[in-house]
Amino acid sequence: MSARTSPAEAISANAGEFVALRHDLHRYPELAFQEERTSDKVAGLLASWGYEVSRGIGGTGLVGTLRRGHGKRSLGIRADMDALPIAEETGLPHASATAGAMHACGHDGHTSILLAAARYLAEEGRFSGTLNLIFQPAEEIGQGARRMIDDGLFERFPCDAVFGLHNWPGVSAGRFGFVAGPAMASVDWARIRVRGRGGHGAEPHAAVDPVVVAAHVVTSLQTIVSRNAAPLDLAVVTVGSIHGGAAANVIPDAVEMLLTTRAFRPEIRTLLERRVKTIATLQAESLGASAEIEWKHGFPSVTNHEAETRFARNVALEAFGEPGIVPDFAPRTASEDFAFMLEARPGSYLFVGNGDSAPLHSSRYDFNDAVIEPAAVYWATLTETFLEASDA
Repeated sequence: MSARTSPAEAISANAGEFVALRHDLHRYPELAFQEERTSDKVAGLLASWGYEVSRGIGGTGLVGTLRRGHGKRSLGIRADMDALPIAEETGLPHASATAGAMHACGHDGHTSILLAAARYLAEEGRFSGTLNLIFQPAEEIGQGARRMIDDGLFERFPCDAVFGLHNWPGVSAGRFGFVAGPAMASVDWARIRVRGRGGHGAEPHAAVDPVVVAAHVVTSLQTIVSRNAAPLDLAVVTVGSIHGGAAANVIPDAVEMLLTTRAFRPEIRTLLERRVKTIATLQAESLGASAEIEWKHGFPSVTNHEAETRFARNVALEAFGEPGIVPDFAPRTASEDFAFMLEARPGSYLFVGNGDSAPLHSSRYDFNDAVIEPAAVYWATLTETFLEASDA
């Protein structure tokens, strides 16, 4: 029996290669469902290491499959690939070369992490069963996971459990956070168009001012969280955009608002939708105007399964000990379409610290290269543990 190289030793030996890969992906970002170059690069590397590569799943998504031994269990690990429509302002040597697009959420890092683990598992990994590495498009617009699932992801590539991770700024680099139950919020969006009656700014009595009505609607919406949701239930209602009129002395006919709602529990998600619609409609009517509401359902909360989350945490303990884990890691109010995968299969979505970086979705954000190595070791350890690593 040959001496075994540990995941940490093997991945460390090749870490520079995956830092360079991450910089390459960062320099050439691709937006949702446009991840052609990224998908080509991922597919080429996986194939060169012996994975069976299946492409065109949910558009530009792909799965790399590696079977070993006679084990019956199957595992899915997901990484997202898409970038954001943001102009980069980091000034880094590997900054985006694509105008108006950048990896401002670390998906270049997530992809590089999973590829670093993939190489180790193909060359030296000891497991028995089937490993499915899922590279997903279009997470940033919340459509990629559902598209892959609708394209037969879990029928074509059965998974007894599925796992994913996200980097998190402000958490010590390379430390892992775990949340059982709701870990990230649901998300929905609404467009509210308040219709009044335009007129001269000097004669407001002859008009129905939608600007004033919209102001009352925005103020009233704040009572949903403070007075309709229970104090211990997460609820967020944010009006992020309001537009109406073009001159100081002209009352416009309409004002348009865009808002988002977030929740952890389905009941609160439903409550937010009902109350937003009721308040906007009745507040507008009370002032002689009307409100037209378009509601767009996003995706549910990321709800981690208890057993799989406990397993995932124990893997981190095995690999890094207590110092590698953030105690009492709190749920996040951001949203993730990995929620759909957790509705379809048991699993868990975990977090890894990105250190003292700019926030996610900032034009100054950059993924921390120091995270690639420990996170890849984590995926390798999880795979060998889940698929019963052997001494063969």
